Amino acid sequence: MKRLLAIEFQKIWKNRASRVLTLTYFILLSFIALIASIKFDIGDFKLHLAEMGIFNFPYIWHFNTYMADYFKFFLAVVIVSMMANEYSYGTLKQNLIDGMSKQEFIKSKFLTVLAFAAASTVFVTIMSFILGLSFSSYTEPGIIFSQMDYLIAFFVKLVGFFSFCLFIGILVKRSAFALGFLLVWYIGENIAYALLRWQIFNETTANNISQFFPAQSISNLIVEPFTRLSPIKTMQGQIGMNAEKDYSVHLTSILIVLAWTVIFVLMSYKLLKKRDL
Repeated sequence: MKRLLAIEFQKIWKNRASRVLTLTYFILLSFIALIASIKFDIGDFKLHLAEMGIFNFPYIWHFNTYMADYFKFFLAVVIVSMMANEYSYGTLKQNLIDGMSKQEFIKSKFLTVLAFAAASTVFVTIMSFILGLSFSSYTEPGIIFSQMDYLIAFFVKLVGFFSFCLFIGILVKRSAFALGFLLVWYIGENIAYALLRWQIFNETTANNISQFFPAQSISNLIVEPFTRLSPIKTMQGQIGMNAEKDYSVHLTSILIVLAWTVIFVLMSYKLLKKRDL
């Protein structure tokens, strides 16, 4: 396992673009802390984000994992490029000639996916602890360590998404086309959902069906956290929007994404096994 990871990280680190994108990803994650300094004072209107409670425990686990998720596309480019480079530079064929089996090759890529997801989760966890202890109004252990299931959801979300990118990278071979395919897939799922909701079924049935779509299931793991904030709830109440929303992390959603992860990895292996290199 260590040997396979060492090979993959060496490939990534020696590629300048992948190295820059990986470093940029973790640097941008740390920029979430800068949200605390955002202040808007326009006449009587004052908006101080840190004072709104976004860094309060346990809300911070929800907020930070949701915000950090937006930066995952930097690593998506790294993973897709990682596969494209295998074909472009002939390293895949060379690895196989040197004795690495196709199963070991896929295993090395999936281990890289797990490593990226784990490193991201640890980074967000440490950053959230620091921000929470610095700004949170609630520092009791029972509150601090509640709702940490968002971190589990964040890890599973990244593993599922990166596995999807790995499969697309193997399927398409070219990084630009692979990223284009990823974008088209997301658009296609949105169109399919719109048809289900507006042309075929009602909203409830459309949601029940679309929760099994790959991209949608990954997105469903962590819902938006902003309407949980008291100022937003107050504003919604004033305009008559008092609908309750479920912000929880559901085991069903995690299992669906894990199932897709297994499917993506197996399909990647089957595709590589049948392909003439």
